[in-house]
Amino acid sequence: MTRDSQATDRSEAGEVDAEQKIDTSVPHSARIWNYWLGGKDNFAVDRAAGDQYRQVFPGVVDVARASRQFLVRSIQFLAGEAGVRQFLDVGTGLPTANNTHEVAQRIVPGARIVYVDSDPLVLAHARALLVGTAEGRTAYIDGDLHDPAAVIAEAGRTLDFRQPVGLILSGVMGHVPDYETARSITRQLLASLPSGSYLSLNDGTSLISAEMQQAQDDYNDSGATPYTLRSPDEIAGFFDGLELVDPGVVPCPQWRPDDAVDTPVDIDAFGGVGRKH
Repeated sequence: MTRDSQATDRSEAGEVDAEQKIDTSVPHSARIWNYWLGGKDNFAVDRAAGDQYRQVFPGVVDVARASRQFLVRSIQFLAGEAGVRQFLDVGTGLPTANNTHEVAQRIVPGARIVYVDSDPLVLAHARALLVGTAEGRTAYIDGDLHDPAAVIAEAGRTLDFRQPVGLILSGVMGHVPDYETARSITRQLLASLPSGSYLSLNDGTSLISAEMQQAQDDYNDSGATPYTLRSPDEIAGFFDGLELVDPGVVPCPQWRPDDAVDTPVDIDAFGGVGRKH
């Protein structure tokens, strides 16, 4: 196992502090997502919020699973057909099954992966994220999506920005309420990546079910960090200037489906993959 020593030192030093900073009095989206996916890294307040959301919109578990399955298939495409050997996963959330480094390094053992998140509970699990293959490198950095320059600077300790990078933004841009700000963050991250890099992005919508918007509004009123559902056209806007990979921006289960897809094909999670010229 090879680790980025500086990232490792920071994660180990911050682990105790991170655990002390975890606020269990309000629900947190990463922990609720973990709960919906069958994980154990959540608290009673998260399970209660997740159950309340599911009462209004029972299909949210399918949305969570579809988003995760899209992430896996897009990484399989990038590491396989597209030949990408480096990945920058911003807003990674809590570790579950088939994390970015696991999927990529199964295909390319020497792949390099940098995870970025600012959540204290994710920081407390940094050691788990840092376990990768002996041939590759897997690092975690405590970074803020709203500061893309700092994210790139820190990720450059592990990734070689002279070579293509797969930028992963999975279910995170909804946490930036203003659309133009969200697009600007995405553009700034992509601007630092070389030609031949890719963006894999998916986010939630309310196109298919009005109940999802109601459930999201209720969640946003709970005191937790709000999440903004966007239209498919807005999600497609994140790919402006990129060459979209077929089949474009579509409901997640319809993006290059395989036998693992076990969710409805029309679902309020849209995603796509685009290549930077």
